[in-house]
Amino acid sequence: MSDSQDTPREGGGLHAPLARLLRPLVRLLVARGITFPALTDLLRELYVNVAEYDFVLPGKEQTDSRVSLLTGIHRKEVRRLRGAGAPVSAVPATVSRTSRIVARWLADPAFTDGKGQPLPLPRTAEPGRPSFESLVGGVTRDLRPRAVLDEWLDRGLAFADAQDRIVLAEAAYLPRADGDAEAQLYYFGRNLHDHLAAAAANILGPGPRFLERAVHYDGLSEDLAVRLEARARDLAMEALAQANREAHAACRDDAGGPHRWNFGLYVYREAEGRAVGAAERPDAG
Repeated sequence: MSDSQDTPREGGGLHAPLARLLRPLVRLLVARGITFPALTDLLRELYVNVAEYDFVLPGKEQTDSRVSLLTGIHRKEVRRLRGAGAPVSAVPATVSRTSRIVARWLADPAFTDGKGQPLPLPRTAEPGRPSFESLVGGVTRDLRPRAVLDEWLDRGLAFADAQDRIVLAEAAYLPRADGDAEAQLYYFGRNLHDHLAAAAANILGPGPRFLERAVHYDGLSEDLAVRLEARARDLAMEALAQANREAHAACRDDAGGPHRWNFGLYVYREAEGRAVGAAERPDAG
């Protein structure tokens, strides 16, 4: 097992792991037409923003000169870029609503069977009985359940069985590039941000703060790598489902506040240093 806590603390020691970390991101940027000049503009803004808001000395005003010293960016550029405000990650309304409804369907005992699997739900039912209408109504009153159902049926998130009950089509909400680009990009930014934030906090802090580890084996045959990937998916989904059930139950008695929590898992494999699917043309996606 390994974790990011073993990474050298010196700035120079970050060069090699940073190059490895950024390589798949650069592959994505090139494939999606984001050029190097566009990336440098974004990085320049982020450097100024982070220095301005995250490196303030207690009791002292953050000056252009200090931001310039921290970032290596000229004071004229610093002055132009300062004051934009800390980046805000807004959750798209459709993503928030869908994820909350799916989370409840997968976690609430009223909508799951004895094995914790989501029940097929009638469209409507008597008060106190589970139905798709009561599922949606328990999460949001802003939209009619029929409108949500029509959207889900159209997107393939649910389907009607032979008894006209609504069945959840996926064990979790997995946005697809063909119809959920907004959701896919939102989760891309949120999940990778949280993974990197946990790893960076472990390096910068006085001691390990977050669990950030991986099980890894090299020198495998393709057959074994594929089988391990499939088994890891099953284990990950079991862990996510259990975490979702416990968090859903705990939230009922929580007073609420400004904190958030994210429990994420990833599975990856590659052959001889080449990422799966890397042979595709840049414009294939």
